[in-house]
Amino acid sequence: MCRNIRTLHNFDPPATAEETHASALQYVRKISGSTKPSQANAAAFEEAVAEVEAATRKLLERLVTTAPPKNREDEAAKAKARSEKRFAAA
Repeated sequence: MCRNIRTLHNFDPPATAEETHASALQYVRKISGSTKPSQANAAAFEEAVAEVEAATRKLLERLVTTAPPKNREDEAAKAKARSEKRFAAA
């Protein structure tokens, strides 16, 4: 659930178009309750994905921070460690 919706701000290198699209797609899927819309809803679904993606890009371009950019590999390693710790007890 929502696994492609990740923090995209303040990374070096910046978020890619693929990352913003994947997040927008996952968001629209979650909101609509459908992973693949019917033909009758396909146009509305794709339009919503495009609008969310555009809004995401605009937001990321306008956000400012004084924090140093995060490293993707370091953040992935931290997430993996948290996951291992969380599921080790199960």
